[in-house]
Amino acid sequence: MDQLTEKEDVYAFTPEGAELVLGANDANLPYLELLLGTELKVRGTSVISSRPSFMFPLFMKALEKLALSRGALSESEIYMQWQEISEPEAKGMDERLVISAAGKSIFPKSNEQKRMFRAFGSSSVVLVSGPAGTGKTFLSVIWALSQVLSGKKGKLLLTRPVVEAGESLGFLPGDLREKLNPYLRPLYDAMEYVLSPQQIRRLEDNGTIEVAPLAYMRGRSVNNAVMILDEAQNATRPQMMMFLTRMGENCQAIVSGDPSQTDLGSRAKSGLSDAMETLCGIDGVSVIRFTHNDAVRSRIVRDIVRAYSGRGDDAE
Repeated sequence: MDQLTEKEDVYAFTPEGAELVLGANDANLPYLELLLGTELKVRGTSVISSRPSFMFPLFMKALEKLALSRGALSESEIYMQWQEISEPEAKGMDERLVISAAGKSIFPKSNEQKRMFRAFGSSSVVLVSGPAGTGKTFLSVIWALSQVLSGKKGKLLLTRPVVEAGESLGFLPGDLREKLNPYLRPLYDAMEYVLSPQQIRRLEDNGTIEVAPLAYMRGRSVNNAVMILDEAQNATRPQMMMFLTRMGENCQAIVSGDPSQTDLGSRAKSGLSDAMETLCGIDGVSVIRFTHNDAVRSRIVRDIVRAYSGRGDDAE
């Protein structure tokens, strides 16, 4: 075996840790080099850095611990782990946060997601804004399912404003459920991460999962439920107030959206932006604000969102 030079540093993985962190054929190595800003070499189950720093062993140890608890690491998970150890505010935060539903466990992948997890467990109203890829809809739906499937809540109610250019529900074929399906597809995608389409349909048939346009919420009182309002940037201020005041006993409301993608027109203020300003500071209300740095869908999505944010354009 070659001798290490004074300018090299080494981290020895366990055999399992090396496989899970580095990936098949060391596929994650170029990305690790990008984050660390140094050349890396693999010798057996050890990784050698050409430029010693305190961050190198700290990062490798954190990745191995993460991989041994969750399995093979994706690029987004590696990036979020890097972001956590390289940001001072990440130190001392609770690593045991988890949402479990239908046998699957979801962990936070950024500091703001950790705040969102805590808000789910402590607040009656959770308002979430941010760009694409930050997990707003996915985490909201998985949390709601965990509450329903564990019996802590009796119903999951999914709604969103139906605001699309050139179309209305009346012109779409089928019954209400079929009309709404294209608008609610992101919510179904999230549910299908833990449930089969057949299981979702059975829960819809027995009333455990209900989908409805926002306009159909008027006049109702919802009890023992988690209500999710998605794409809330397209809700007006009166609609937002109407939705939030539907809450009855043992009810939680989660509102999410991206204010930069409103379809309301220049003269109408987004109900989501208004609610985040108006309700901030009220006991029982949590406000979560994601940025492009919180994008976990993939590194390329984060870079795309950052590029568009810098230009001031809205991503479709």
